[in-house]
Amino acid sequence: MQSHFYAYMARMKLIKRWGLRRSTIQENDQEHSHLVSMIAHALALIKNTRYGGNVDPGRVTLLAVYHEAPEVITGDMATPIKYFNPGIKTAYKEIERIAAEKLFGYLPEDIREEYRWLLFPDEESEEWKLVKAADRISAYVKCVEEAGFGNGEFTAARENIRISIREMNMPEAEDFMREFAPSFSLSLDALN
Repeated sequence: MQSHFYAYMARMKLIKRWGLRRSTIQENDQEHSHLVSMIAHALALIKNTRYGGNVDPGRVTLLAVYHEAPEVITGDMATPIKYFNPGIKTAYKEIERIAAEKLFGYLPEDIREEYRWLLFPDEESEEWKLVKAADRISAYVKCVEEAGFGNGEFTAARENIRISIREMNMPEAEDFMREFAPSFSLSLDALN
């Protein structure tokens, strides 16, 4: 049986992010998911090591790899639109669920169930909360990088995203923001 699942996943590189903003450097879902995966992994390690957590860093990383999977069908909807009001948010969640079901159906039956938790994550789980924090941190990093290129288009977004990360009340996210985030504003020479 032929499966289209990974052909769809490979299309993540075609899904452009930040559609309502003028970006100096374009970002796609594949690049974004890679960074979110690395950050989510770090958050899991920090949580376990410093705050007595008991999350599986591998599970967190895999959830992050697939966290934008439905967008290969839906495309990316800008955050201000997606969360404009409860009705739009609910409708978009349903569209994402339908897209995830379509992707799920492309998997061979003998391995399909192994993907259920990735395409239909438990949004109340500690693992998913870490992925969502990593997603916000990745957005913050994008804003910092754009500001570094002199692009003022992301200034207000950077501040709003920073506030939203603080409001998550996750010490592991605050540790990441304190220890790692400042480096994203440095040049290569400064990093060396």
